[in-house]
Amino acid sequence: MPLNKFIFRPGINREGTDYDNEGGWFDANLIRFRNGRVQKIGGWVKETTETYLGKARALHGWVALDGSKYLGVGTTLKYYIKEGTNFNDVTPIRSTTSAGDVTFAKVGDGDATITVTDTAHGAVQNDFVTFSGAASLGGNITAAVLNQEYQVATVVNTNSYTIEAKDTSGTTVTANSSDSGNGGGSVVGTYQINVGLDDYVASTGWGAGLWGAGTWGSSTALSATNQLRLWTHDNFGQNLIINPRAAGIYRWLESGGVTTRAVELSGITGANLVPTVGLQVITSEKDRHLIVLGADPISNSARTGSVDPMLIAFSDQENELDFEPRSTNTAGSLRLSSGSSIIGGVKSRQEILVWTDTALYSMQFIGPPFTFGINLINETTGLVAPKAAVTAPSGVFWMGYDNFYVYTGSVKKLPCSVLTYVFDDFNSSQRFKTHAFTNTQYDEVGWYYCSSSSTEIDRYVVYNYAENVWSYGQLRRYAWLDAGVEPYPRATENSYLYEHETGYDADGSPMTNVFVESSDFDIGDGEQFAFINRMIPDIRFLSNSDGGQVNVVLKTRNFPGDSLTTNSTNAISSTTQQSHVRARARQAVVRVESDDDNVPANTETGWRLGATRLDVRTDGRR
Repeated sequence: MPLNKFIFRPGINREGTDYDNEGGWFDANLIRFRNGRVQKIGGWVKETTETYLGKARALHGWVALDGSKYLGVGTTLKYYIKEGTNFNDVTPIRSTTSAGDVTFAKVGDGDATITVTDTAHGAVQNDFVTFSGAASLGGNITAAVLNQEYQVATVVNTNSYTIEAKDTSGTTVTANSSDSGNGGGSVVGTYQINVGLDDYVASTGWGAGLWGAGTWGSSTALSATNQLRLWTHDNFGQNLIINPRAAGIYRWLESGGVTTRAVELSGITGANLVPTVGLQVITSEKDRHLIVLGADPISNSARTGSVDPMLIAFSDQENELDFEPRSTNTAGSLRLSSGSSIIGGVKSRQEILVWTDTALYSMQFIGPPFTFGINLINETTGLVAPKAAVTAPSGVFWMGYDNFYVYTGSVKKLPCSVLTYVFDDFNSSQRFKTHAFTNTQYDEVGWYYCSSSSTEIDRYVVYNYAENVWSYGQLRRYAWLDAGVEPYPRATENSYLYEHETGYDADGSPMTNVFVESSDFDIGDGEQFAFINRMIPDIRFLSNSDGGQVNVVLKTRNFPGDSLTTNSTNAISSTTQQSHVRARARQAVVRVESDDDNVPANTETGWRLGATRLDVRTDGRR
């Protein structure tokens, strides 16, 4: 009986039917295509056991002049700078009270809830405040309990809020009958900047939502507290400029070390008309300007304090503190006209690309007197989320509202073999959580996004720009940073920072649900039944002390509309020469999957497919 070699086309194709895609792959999870062959993706491990507060949706790495490596981590609650293994809290301070402005009162005996009174405190739920100078309330609520950092539990009104008392180890402390004091007259409250939201609210912002959607004028003004907390950050020299979307612009000085906090740029000595709010910060590297997308405009020689969603402001060259436009400097501003709000921007090789909700612009340095020129590139390619664009070696890639695009001097729509699959399963109500990533080691760009059944990121789609193929899978990663400063990519989830493309395990445990499945194949045009009785696998195991093992599953059906029937599941190891199967059908499907039930064999097991051969003969008509 003849042996038939099965080499399937690279890439996942879901644009047709299973049968229509004969000779290709139809479904997959946690695999990639390399040199046309299927390969299990690399594993991941915690870079450090230290954790951070909130969901980290922004990462930025850089190296200081003395060689020190830093990682900026922007979460929904705080901003950290990681040095070594530690996450150092550098979240800016919003305000500090005068001594005696803050008082405390217990809610009741046996209750940990403490009411804090501070006139016009400006806090929102989950904000952080640090108390100092407090005296004991007289019982269990001691000075040591009060004089530490707290998170606001509830906001009672503009003048009071509650906290939950704890000791220095974080254990809850309840008040007793002796806790009758108010903390004394020397209490100082130091408030960090307001936290943002953990979910995207599409109804906020002028022109919110897709063009023409909703009632005109129904949206509320953009603010830091009604937006999904998204940080942008960039270096100005070895210092770091950070910006929570629709909030202030801050600078962290490297010379001050990781024990110092970022401070508001507009409040630094020498600051001149620095924007007080913005949607994104970018540093133009060659000409050295600080650029603020969605800055507040100048009115009566001062900044208004309200986001102008279509205004771009830029500083004087080599001076991030001077934004006053003068004939003697290069500071200034530009206003975009197409769209209703700037969504995001990225740096490319010779320009900065800026997207509104409907258009793409190119911003280039041209020198005095105009400093920057702005060109409208395309009016039909909006950006689905602020972080949904990324610069890769072969161009700038982004995700629009219903397509993927690349810019290489002009805009091109990317042919995508999983387009319908992705956008039919896309939660547009949480689209701002979508973020693009690069994995240059494997010539990949991709996007993490929320599926239609999830309000948090749970899926990804990947495009290999060297081989022009697509794949996808299920994985929660809230932010991603490609290799560069560090040798491996890093990503975030569950308050941990993970190092990717290391080994083949999922943080010390076998990676589960790894598979690739072919489309249907048949003999000729499928008029005759096929009899399959032998399989000769061609699988390379990449690493495993036990040799590694996968399962090869053979499924069959007689007509495209029939359900697939599993005929055999065959465990394949590095020593397997052949495997005997027995199946009769018009159409067959091959699935290769990690052996999830065999932990020793699935531990640190990577695998790569070659050309599997099947012993197939015709078996007549029925």
